[in-house]
Formats: sequence, structure tokens, C-alpha cells
Amino acid sequence: MMALPLAVPARGGEPPSPQGGGGRAPAAAQTAFVEVAKLRLPRVSRPPQLKEFLNGTPREAEAVVTGFRQREPGDGMPVSQATAAYLSYDDRNLYVVFVCEDAGGARGHMAKREELNDDDLVGVYLDTFNDRRHAYGFEANPLGLQRDGLFNEGQKTDYTFDAVWTTDGRLTAKGYIVSMAIPFKSLRFTNGDVQTWGIALRRKILRTNEEAYWPFITQRVSGFINQMAALEEMNHVAPGRNVQITPYGTFTGSRHLDGSIAAFRTQTEQSGGVDSKVVIKDALTLDVTANPDFSQVESDEPQVTVNQRYEVKFPEKRPFFMENAGYFQTPVNLFYSRRIIEPQVGARLTGKVNQWAVGALVMDDRAPGALVATSDPRHGDRAGAGVFRLQREFGSQSSAGVLVTSRDFGSSSNRVAGFDTRLKLTRNWYFTGQMMDSETELAGKRFSGQAYLARFDYSGRHFSHSTSYTDLGPSFRSDMGYVRRVNLRAVSEYAGYLWYPKGRGLLLSFGPSMSVSGDWDHQNLLQDWNLYPSFVLNFPRQTQVKVAQSRSYELFDAIGFRTNISELSVYSSLAKSFGVSSSFTTGQAVNYAPASAIAPFLGQSRSASIGWTWRPAERLRIDNYYFFTHLGESAGAVPVAAAGRQTVFDNHIARLKLNYQFTRALSVRSIVDYYALLPNERLIEYTRSKVVTGDLLLTYLIHPGTAFYIGYTNRMENVAIDPGLPSALRLTSSPGTVTNRQLFTKVSYLLRF
Repeated sequence: MMALPLAVPARGGEPPSPQGGGGRAPAAAQTAFVEVAKLRLPRVSRPPQLKEFLNGTPREAEAVVTGFRQREPGDGMPVSQATAAYLSYDDRNLYVVFVCEDAGGARGHMAKREELNDDDLVGVYLDTFNDRRHAYGFEANPLGLQRDGLFNEGQKTDYTFDAVWTTDGRLTAKGYIVSMAIPFKSLRFTNGDVQTWGIALRRKILRTNEEAYWPFITQRVSGFINQMAALEEMNHVAPGRNVQITPYGTFTGSRHLDGSIAAFRTQTEQSGGVDSKVVIKDALTLDVTANPDFSQVESDEPQVTVNQRYEVKFPEKRPFFMENAGYFQTPVNLFYSRRIIEPQVGARLTGKVNQWAVGALVMDDRAPGALVATSDPRHGDRAGAGVFRLQREFGSQSSAGVLVTSRDFGSSSNRVAGFDTRLKLTRNWYFTGQMMDSETELAGKRFSGQAYLARFDYSGRHFSHSTSYTDLGPSFRSDMGYVRRVNLRAVSEYAGYLWYPKGRGLLLSFGPSMSVSGDWDHQNLLQDWNLYPSFVLNFPRQTQVKVAQSRSYELFDAIGFRTNISELSVYSSLAKSFGVSSSFTTGQAVNYAPASAIAPFLGQSRSASIGWTWRPAERLRIDNYYFFTHLGESAGAVPVAAAGRQTVFDNHIARLKLNYQFTRALSVRSIVDYYALLPNERLIEYTRSKVVTGDLLLTYLIHPGTAFYIGYTNRMENVAIDPGLPSALRLTSSPGTVTNRQLFTKVSYLLRF
């Protein structure tokens, strides 16, 4: 085993200037010995100040960590720029100060909270239950802008988590310094006089694609949290009494065009509510909400929704559901929180006790009763939703759990129960399995269904591999989940390999991958197969070039279609102030929504996208996106009056987004969206549509939970009131009618006791 660098206590003085991350701390710091891959922190009576590191003022006490090593691109190589971290704690906070040299110039911008993808950053990661499965992440850019998240092995990082903590950051002549103070009140951990946690420290250098950590976290071992160092003997720390109450209020005034009567309506609405949080025995969190704050301040990112065979999935953006969402995740997504649309009351319990993780949620939903016709006896009724999750951890990063969901509306109901497990087989191999059963009552009929999943995954520095089998019965139904289709048995295989050239050339890594999949229904009729080879090249400055080819077959509406699609994509962060991404595909695609009396058919497809981010000034960010999709009729595909090939549809989606950050708390953001769907209505079941939307938002965000927003939206469409038929609308050639105009304000305030 490779020896890890030591972390040693230091006392005051100038920050060390380690060369390549392997340097030594000042001589005064060498007085105490700490075991390899273990860290002990001194308790201090006053917090360290960033200015003390800027001017060399002596500090009370600290442990200094050097010897950061790369995970990417050179697994195990010393970090290319000198890096040191200084740690201490007191009764209330954990303190971490990073001192980072950067001869090439650090990337750091004044931006909105959590918008750090285009910046260098440093981070500290804490496994507070020391279970090697779950961790908090606290990250900051060189100016001290924050991003926090939850890390769960086997799941994607959950950056929707928000905590209250403080940071500060300064660019210096040699690089930058960032200080963090993380309150114990913002963490959950077991109750005990002496704490032992897992810890990792990170530095990301954008222009060289470097990810460096202490301790050394290698790609040759699957997992991240299981490779953390031990943070030992933190004495007499506790989150203390932790009760939070967040009242909020909103006001909305709008004027919109009611298409049912072809007239404008004016409406004002005031709303208020409260979210409360109580921490039970330091580990469990109970959230109770009355008229919850489910207003979505930020708009969804643009996605192509035209001619899609399956429902398009949009990410959750409502705060109540974003927090602790990982507790309800399973391999097959049985809980998709956007299924709950308009609740009034609800409660959620999440947390961890010893090796048990628990999550429970109950909530009503007013939307189903409002959407049915007034003549329907269910009009005005509410749906009831419930989710329960219990997971047991055992062995080395293995776990097993159950998830139960329930939804009732009127006389209809849906219950789903599932068992899932994740087993660590070796340091690189994992097995994931899930069994599910559903019971549904709909329109006076009862039916049940079963579903299964099994997957083997291998993850290493060079080679990655996955094999999976999924079986979804014809009668399986998950009203609270996101399951695109049922009645299939599917197998898939993926393998990829990356080479890392030696030396310091422009090419950092390159390699091929291959994905193969196929599925059949329960009558053994082939439904789909897909062959997807690709090749990627990775360069410095986050530059990647990818080429791919897709060959597919799919059975749709009892017709079999074969497609062949070529793809090219490029991404690059060319400079500190500019980054661009683009993609282009060409081939064939199915018309999933043919006009009446026409069967689905295969057309010639092209799609292109381009997006760029430009920062002409430190506080100004400009993002631009453009998506274009074209489907053209192949010659002879369908009988039409006109000879030759015709366009089936063109779809244009464009967004211009500007954000100016006055301070870390105060910002103004504007968005202009353009959407155009130009169909041939003889060939596809769509109506011509052109929409222009303007969106302006002023935000004052002190910290998560305490914020003020004021926004204005203006939507224009290609419709007009028909003068000959006053109760009807007619289409126009351009979006010249304002169909919706809205002004809203929102204020919330976090009270912590």
C-alpha cells in the first residue's frame, strides 16, 4: 500500500509553501506525530481569521495538511500547484482554511450560490457517521462562493442539499486563500462525547483538469467515501438544540389570456405558510409543513419535448422535495417527487440511527381534484401520497432496504413495495438488485404486477463495465414513480476503456466505449435493440471531443424501424471567461405523432445544439443556448399530394440568460426564451407555435432559507382573438399577443433555535 502524507498540528506563523503538494510544514509544526491517514485537530478558543493568513499574524493552533495527490488526470501524482489546508475546531464550528498557490492564475468569479462549475474550487467532505457510505460536501471557489451537497455511494451527488455555513475567499499574488466555518448545528451525527468521522480535502484546478485530494483517493478502487481519512478524537461536540422555523409569503398579480373564452383575465393571489424542522436525538430530522413553499423561482432548463416517445423528465426544483432526496432513491425510480403537484400539508422524517437509514413522507395533493371536470364527483377532492424507506447497512459498503409508496385519489389507489440491495463484491465490483410488487385499483378493477432488476458494475481507473437485466411486468404500475414503460425484459451491456498518456502532452486521456442493449415483451416479441460505440479524447481546459454511432431497431405501433445516427460533440472551457459546447447528429428518426390516417414512418433527422458562457466582467455572466431539431420525410415514406421529400417539422429553442452579481447576496437575472414549432400538419399531429418569454428576477439571498425575490414574466404567443368570432382564437404568423404577464414577490426568513 502506498503511504499517505502526514497531517501535523501547527501553531501560527506563515503558511507553508509546499512544492508540488509534497512539502513540509514549518519546523514548529513538527512537534507532534499523527498516524498515517488519520487526523487529529486542536480545539481553539477563537476562530481563525482569513486576514491572519494574508498578513502572517500568529494563530492559536491548527493541524496542517499537505501532500495533496491527483485523482485526475495523473492518479497518485503530486498536485501541480502548492496546496495546504489548516484545520481546527471549537464548541460550535469546524474550521478549514485552504492556502493555494497558482502560477497560472486561478479561476474564480462572483456568481450566484452553487454556480461553481466554471471555477477552481476547494472542498472538505465529512462522513459524520463514519459509515463509509454517506458524507457532507462543502465547497467554495477562490472568492468564497459556496456549494454544498450530499454524497451517497452508488448515487449521484445531491447538490440540492443546502446548509447554513460561512466562507470567505481572497485572490492573492501567489494564488488564493479560502476559509470555511462549518457549524456542527448544520450536521447530523451520533450522540457521543468523542467523535470519529471520515474526512477528505479536495482541490480542483480547472485549466489542467486536476482533481487532487488528501488523503490520496485513487480511481483504482471503486468509491470515494470509503477512501477517506479518519478524523479522530473530536471531544464534546454536538449539534445542540436544533429547531428551525421558516415562514414565507408570496404575492402574485397576473393578466392572462383564457383560451376557453378567448378573453383576458386579471388575477391576484396572496399566499403564506411555514416550514418547520426539528432534529431528534442529533440524527433524525422531522420536517412539518403547512401550505408549503412550493413556488418555483427558477425556470426549468430548456429541453426538446417534441416527437418524444416517452415522458420527458424534469428535475425537481422545489426546496421541500430537494432536501434529503437521496433517502428515497432506489435503482428503479419509484418516487418522482414532481408527481405531487399542489400540497397543503405534509411531514417528512429522515435520518440515520446506527446502521439504519430511514425516510418517511406523507402529503396531500390538491391538483388531481382541480384537474377533473366540475361534473366529476371527485372534483375538489385531494389525493393522498405516502412514501416509506428503510435501509440497513452491513459489511463493507453493502446495504439492503425496502421502499413502499402509496397514492389514493377517490376510489382509485396504487401501492408499490420494493426490496433493493447493493453488495460490494470486491474493491471494484458491485452488485445491485431490486424486486418490486404493485397493487392497483382503477375504474373498479384490481390488478397486480411485479418487476425486477439485477446489475453488476465494475469501476476502475482504465476500465469500466456494467451488465444489467430488467423485467417489468405488463401489470406493474408505479403512480408515484418514473417508469417509462412496462411489459419488457431488457438486457444491457456497457464497457469502456481509457488510456492516460505519460508525460505532459496536450492529450490527457482517450479511449473507446461500447453500449449494447435489447428488450422483449413478455410474449418474447423483440421490441428494441441498440448498438452504440463511441470514442472520446480529453484535453486540458475541460476540453472533450466525442464521436459516436448509434444503430437501432424499435417496434412502434406494430411497425419495426431501423435507424442509424452519427454524432459529434465538443466541449471546451477555452479561457477563464469563455466556454463553449456543441453537438450535431444526423440520421433517421421515427415520427411518433403522425397525422390522422397516416401510420408512423421513418424520416431523415438532424439535430444541432450550441451553448456558450461568456464572462466579460467578474460579476457578469452571459449564457446562450440554441437547440435545433429537424425531421424530414424520406422519399416514398408516406403518400402525400406533393411530390418529393417534405419537412415533417422544425423545432427551434433558444435561450439568452444574463446574470449580474452585485454582491454575494444580491443579484439580478434576466432570461429571454424563444420557442418555435413549425410542423407540416398533414404529416404530424402538432399545431404551429411560436412563443417568446421574458423573465426578470431580482434575488437577495442571505443564506438558504432567508431570501427575498421579486420577478416579472412576460409571455407572447402567435395567437389573437378572432374579430369575426369573438369567443375564438386564431393563429398568427408571429408571437405578437401578450398571453401572460405576471409580477410576483416572495420573502422567507429562517429562524434557528
